[in-house]
Amino acid sequence: MKKLILTFTTLLVLSSISATIWIPSVISDNMVLQQNSECTIWGWTDRTSEKITVTGSWNNEAVTVKAYQGLWSVKLKTTAGGGPYTLTIKGHQTIVLKNVMLGEVWLLSGQSNMHRTPMQELNNKEEEIKNANYSNIRFFDVPMHQSATRQDNTPGEWQECTPETMKRFSSVGYFFGREIHKTLSVPVGLINASWGGTPIKVWIEDSILRSHAALYEEVKKMRVTPWWPDKPGSTYNSMIYPFINYDIAGALWYQGESDRQVPETYYQTLPLLIESWRKDWGKEFPFYFVQIAPFNYNDTTNIQAAIVRDAQLQTMLNVPNTGMAVINDIGELKNIHPANKQDVGKRLALWALAKTYGVKDIVFSGPVYKSMEIKKSKAIIHFDYANGGLMQKGKELKEFYIAGADKKFYPAKAKIKGEVVEVWSKEVKEPVAVRFAFTNSALPNLFNVAGLPASAFKTDNW
Repeated sequence: MKKLILTFTTLLVLSSISATIWIPSVISDNMVLQQNSECTIWGWTDRTSEKITVTGSWNNEAVTVKAYQGLWSVKLKTTAGGGPYTLTIKGHQTIVLKNVMLGEVWLLSGQSNMHRTPMQELNNKEEEIKNANYSNIRFFDVPMHQSATRQDNTPGEWQECTPETMKRFSSVGYFFGREIHKTLSVPVGLINASWGGTPIKVWIEDSILRSHAALYEEVKKMRVTPWWPDKPGSTYNSMIYPFINYDIAGALWYQGESDRQVPETYYQTLPLLIESWRKDWGKEFPFYFVQIAPFNYNDTTNIQAAIVRDAQLQTMLNVPNTGMAVINDIGELKNIHPANKQDVGKRLALWALAKTYGVKDIVFSGPVYKSMEIKKSKAIIHFDYANGGLMQKGKELKEFYIAGADKKFYPAKAKIKGEVVEVWSKEVKEPVAVRFAFTNSALPNLFNVAGLPASAFKTDNW
């Protein structure tokens, strides 16, 4: 059992209400518990050594525990997805939670592109909202708030997916959940803990960042709008920590635009966030994220966002049980919030369906750089996830650059040859390195035959 700490804030809240057995907001009517698991159910009582019995109607197996200093926690076995069920918590008082489902629970986090709702921007939004009637998809929307200390609870409530609730929930999260629900025919619970404009440092526990002194000093250089979260760990404490005892299938992450100010740090911070969250939950859950879209930031270097994308790519390649949805084909150079959220959610779902749920015959990734070989004056680029061949949209392949030993990159010609791409330029007689879509606003046009776009990459370490 993970350590549960009753914070001063929680004590104040609990002492202000008349009930004497309390549970966190995430354990409530309409919730989704992770199926085929051992889910932690926990809470508090004003009787320090009271016996608490918890029973789920899916198997009617009662589990009893003795509270310690007012805190109680049980492990409750869940069965295969289904419902609705009831969950009964009985001590000197009885709490009966209704309309409880067993299914797949996913945590969503990041900045504005994860947080944005259909009411803000979404292609075909009127039709999507009207059709959002899925009683077996449930939403828990965490209000945006921050804290200097860890919090055991957060405001929020579970709600069924209806047109009214969907239009105020994460668009990306909804389309991911809809795809999982439709394909697996299982209830889906989505916990949205995201906040627009936030850098990654606020989602990582402060003490963990401080243990990497050089990294900590670098991320502190990031400038954030005064009313935005800025302190390391400030949203982790308030919006992530309250859920670490709640069993989840995995996590989705859509963030990175804010970190282009110090983009090199993302090579460390993203793996660190994944590692620390997995340690919190006590399991190596799948972690799928979105490679940030092209946008014209008007930055002087014009590659800061490209470096973040490369850090995301390297994380996928080097951190186990991760996956990356590439969306460089749906970027809007004058809109940092692309309105096509359908494909973002679907591409995240492809990773989950193929890698987490083992659904066969799904192409879940676009081409990913594998290796390069030099043949005379041409560079031959090999890819993973190019089975069946590559394709381009348009007359010519775009966004390839090539360099020799002088490290000067020139626009290159490129041609598809089955599952590889040949790259060359008359300016470079002896190629050493190739870059693809390696600028902030690059709009490339290379895909695999399944129609999924190739990730930006660079073959050099310059």
